[in-house]
Amino acid sequence: MELVKPRLCDLWFRKELLSDENTMSYNKKWGGVISFQEDRWNDWYTRWIVSADRDVFYQYIRNDEGSYVGECAYHYDAHEKKYFIDVIMMDKFRCRGYGRFALDELCEEARLNGIKRIYDNIAIDNPSIILFEKCGFVEEYRTAEMIMLRKDL
Repeated sequence: MELVKPRLCDLWFRKELLSDENTMSYNKKWGGVISFQEDRWNDWYTRWIVSADRDVFYQYIRNDEGSYVGECAYHYDAHEKKYFIDVIMMDKFRCRGYGRFALDELCEEARLNGIKRIYDNIAIDNPSIILFEKCGFVEEYRTAEMIMLRKDL
């Protein structure tokens, strides 16, 4: 397993990932699948890859066979004044250890970039909460719709 920085031509995987109904089922409360059409790729790539600084990180997760299995990222939210993470694993690759690997690597990358604390807000019914807790995240608060998780790095 490894994290890899995608090339612009590799964004087909992100499009596939975000448009897969089973993969995005965790996102039903926030709209489900997400459109990521080719006309958005250049701007997105510039913001998340080319111009990335310590406040933005994005990479694919690639398995030992060379296939992309998911994505992981973090970004600084100026409104919330927090760093938020994002890990999305293709449904057919879940429960194989990739999510834990991605969370551990993402936390280490953030720590190396001087980030002291990271967050994720997860839908209240998302089973990945268990994985986050196993990786050292703690609940900061919850609402009727989501749980805010935090990890001190």
